[in-house]
Amino acid sequence: MKGIKGEKMFFAKSGLYKPCGIYNFKHLTIALVTFIGILIAVKNTKVKKQEDVKKIIKTATIVVWCLEIMKVVFLYSTGQGKPNKVIPLYYCSLLLYSGLMSSFGKGIVKKMGDIFLATGGIVGGMVFIICPTTSLPEYPLFHFISLHSFFFHGTMIYLGLIINKFKYVDVKFEDLKYYACLIFTVCIAAYVVNRVFDSNLMFISKDFPGNPISILYNNTGWLFTPIMIMLQMTLPFLFVYGMLCLNRICRKDKVKVAM
Repeated sequence: MKGIKGEKMFFAKSGLYKPCGIYNFKHLTIALVTFIGILIAVKNTKVKKQEDVKKIIKTATIVVWCLEIMKVVFLYSTGQGKPNKVIPLYYCSLLLYSGLMSSFGKGIVKKMGDIFLATGGIVGGMVFIICPTTSLPEYPLFHFISLHSFFFHGTMIYLGLIINKFKYVDVKFEDLKYYACLIFTVCIAAYVVNRVFDSNLMFISKDFPGNPISILYNNTGWLFTPIMIMLQMTLPFLFVYGMLCLNRICRKDKVKVAM
């Protein structure tokens, strides 16, 4: 009977079983397991040429798209197919599009995909794993949505790390324009959908209680939407770019000491 219950729980509708919750032992455990898994995967990734990185990105993109389709089917089949849940127009959903752009695009399109994966993907993945407000508060830990979300965001971090580790792209400050252009485009699309369906895609139209976004929402009034768009267009890129610059400086210092 336990086995049957477990199988039913894995694809159960939200609210049928006690959710995992966040900032408890289960959340910390899966977060730790995810981070360890990412580090092991990065360490064991072997790349002989740049084309190998592209193949990894392409494979990961196909996998996450398949899982995303499964998620949408699950939500619709359980009567949870609302725009906020099934339309992939959130910041982290950009893995789906940037993965395609990086894998199959050319020129500026490919550049935008590469830059997002190398910068914003890392930040988006880390933020979610630390604060998984769209999965664990609604579902048990061993549920398709919960495990899918950690795999999805773990993949974001993994791809960003190997892109930087193997220098698939050399992120420069001027690349901010490629990153910002992609984010702005998605935000505009999300805003239009939000107006039509009264949704909150990209978290730019409404408050999101229980999240730091509430602080900004309650203190900015009508400026909330443009500020949220601007923050998402700049901060994640600048954070990773700053870390990369710091890493370069540290490496130069080590070389000087060795000499």
